[in-house]
Amino acid sequence: MESRCEHCIIRQFNSLRAMSKEELKEVSDSKTTKKVKKGDPLFEEGDKLNGVYCVRNGVSKLSKLSANGKDQIVKLATKGEVIGQRSVISEESANLSAIAVNDMEVCFIPKETIINTLQKNPNFTLEVLRHMAHDLKEADDVIVNISQKTVKQRIAEAFLYLKNNFGEDEEGFLALTLSREDISNVVGTATESAIRIISEFKKKGLIRASGKKIGIKDERKLQELVEGF
Repeated sequence: MESRCEHCIIRQFNSLRAMSKEELKEVSDSKTTKKVKKGDPLFEEGDKLNGVYCVRNGVSKLSKLSANGKDQIVKLATKGEVIGQRSVISEESANLSAIAVNDMEVCFIPKETIINTLQKNPNFTLEVLRHMAHDLKEADDVIVNISQKTVKQRIAEAFLYLKNNFGEDEEGFLALTLSREDISNVVGTATESAIRIISEFKKKGLIRASGKKIGIKDERKLQELVEGF
């Protein structure tokens, strides 16, 4: 039995919280829930989106392909986030690709339902604007980081971000495991550089690693590195 949007706790984290009971019922009646396997796309850059995705479980990487054929990951979208709002509202093709980092469960909400509510409910429109403004702020931060911080600082910051936002597993490793290529795509560097710096961090005792898994050993030193000490 699919969960109803009216009873879904996840909507508290996104713009759907501004919808009335009737509007939520309309969303619930029109949505479909689907599972997305790790590595599979929700959509790809250039796709025409017929709706938005609300993340129920799992994490998606939102990335853009650069001219040299390398992905730049601009955001990791997690439980409760709505993906694809901008493309649906602007009626433009998707500017980013969304790929599942781990197994995901998402709800697909058709475009008509979103547009209808935008036209009728100013509170919902305001919430959508707030979330889009927040995404713009995050994108600004990514640009500043890439232009002003060293690759080492950006990798240290990425590990701290992963710990603070996704936590650690029972063995003390970062709960969200990213490949070395994904880490390089988050910070905007070559995969070889990321591998070399991760290895250096290990030698200096800042982190520990087991296969793809990474654990933070010296959070204070990582933070000092980010701040330029």
